Amino acid sequence: MSSGFPFRLIATDLDGTLLRSDESISRRTREALAAATATGAAHIVVTGRAVPWTRHILDDLGYDGLAVCGQGAQVYDAGEHRLLTSVTLDRQLAGVALAKIEAEVGPLYLAASRDGLDGEVLVGPGYATKGALPATPFTDASDLWTAPLNKIYIQHPTLSDDDLAEVARRAAGGFVTVAMAGEGLVELLPLGLSKATGLSLAARRLGLKAADTIAFGDMPNDIPMFAWAARGVAMANAHEDLRAIADEVTASNEEDGIAVVLERLLG
Repeated sequence: MSSGFPFRLIATDLDGTLLRSDESISRRTREALAAATATGAAHIVVTGRAVPWTRHILDDLGYDGLAVCGQGAQVYDAGEHRLLTSVTLDRQLAGVALAKIEAEVGPLYLAASRDGLDGEVLVGPGYATKGALPATPFTDASDLWTAPLNKIYIQHPTLSDDDLAEVARRAAGGFVTVAMAGEGLVELLPLGLSKATGLSLAARRLGLKAADTIAFGDMPNDIPMFAWAARGVAMANAHEDLRAIADEVTASNEEDGIAVVLERLLG
């Protein structure tokens, strides 16, 4: 194996990037990642999913490195099943943010991710979840605040995700970070938090820097990670906002887009 691989760190988003639509990772992509890490490069998964929604995927991959979960809120050691760092929402700021957004657009549908290795995802009336990921229903909004949260998810009965995210940033951007992570996934995060802040923490633990990093992603929540990394590669299926700032656009997540780039770089 050539050791001429030009990056020491490969950062990959999960949904729409490393994972195909059925949540599997192709053999070709697994082999390309294995070949790249055999040259000494590290692979860090950087996902909007909190640890409880990520752990089974990492275990299936046989992944024992660091993962950045919860949009940067959590640095997780997959090998030791241990949470290394965790950032939670300030309850007062989050409450003000929600009130300001609802003052603009009316009532929101809410869900929230509790902190911790086994943190539940709470889902309120009207909030549409995708797939079979475990969730706990709640009816009274005060139930949200009975334990620390990493993030709040918001949906609106009529506004598109892009429009809702734009309104949320305008109304509440001084209180929370607003991220758009996928279809139906507009999120309110601790102020200043992003995939880039989480990735920089994880990289520092490995003695690696932004200049060492190639990052792969597909949604606007990957923009800070692309801004941090030396090279940002958007998938063919990526949101137009991410494609616009990417250094390169590769094939889609269904067509081994990560492997296409890694194989080329491995020569």
